[in-house]
Amino acid sequence: MTDNPLHIKRNGAILEVILDRPKANAIDGATSRRMGQVFTEFRDDPELRVAIVTGAGERFFSAGWDLKGAAEGEPPDTDYGVGGFGGLQELPGLNKPVIAAVNGMAVGGGLELAISCDLILAAEHARFALPEINVGVLADAASIKLPRRIPFHVSMDLLLTGRWMEAEEAARWGLVNETLPSGELMNRAREVAKLLASGPPLVFAAIKETIRMTENLNEQDAFDLMHGKGIPAVNTLYASEDLQEGPRAFAEKRKPTWKGR
Repeated sequence: MTDNPLHIKRNGAILEVILDRPKANAIDGATSRRMGQVFTEFRDDPELRVAIVTGAGERFFSAGWDLKGAAEGEPPDTDYGVGGFGGLQELPGLNKPVIAAVNGMAVGGGLELAISCDLILAAEHARFALPEINVGVLADAASIKLPRRIPFHVSMDLLLTGRWMEAEEAARWGLVNETLPSGELMNRAREVAKLLASGPPLVFAAIKETIRMTENLNEQDAFDLMHGKGIPAVNTLYASEDLQEGPRAFAEKRKPTWKGR
């Protein structure tokens, strides 16, 4: 077991978070709390615009909750930190894009970590499962999030049976955006991250906050909230220099220079 469960790489505006806990990249309470710290720092750092989350090696993205730790007495309701399990699921105010590069099996909490991201790229050999049913544990985050990501009956199949889903099927149901050969996964993730890092950060923030604040509202209530200036990130965008920069750059036939203000 490595003493440092996370490897952090910073490349300009892009942050890479690599989970490295052999053999299965499982997440215990201490690792989850550290992940929450890392993603909080990412959220609050104005120089960082996009994050990539992946696992070390090619076998596991993450096996999720550390069952060995549980067997040694760590309860399932342990303190997982500010962002909840894996640092992302419940982190408030995270208005920057996060990409999951699923390099292998995403199991239980590993799958929950992946679906907490905005985009999911998967190696062709990646597999997904929610085996909590087999050990008598609720896949809590997946029970909340998964039926909002893919069809209800497909979600229930995974939750109730614990079966494996191959990457090809995951792509068919829209669980992942792309599947790629293993050797191309991180290059593609970095390519997408670079594209997003060059985009308008205030618009990304407005998109994420709008979705988050309106997902449980009916359509008219959602529009009323927006028109009533009830979405702070939208208000920030509409009062920003960047809102003027886009049309100005178009008129001047050049690429916009986004300042995030």
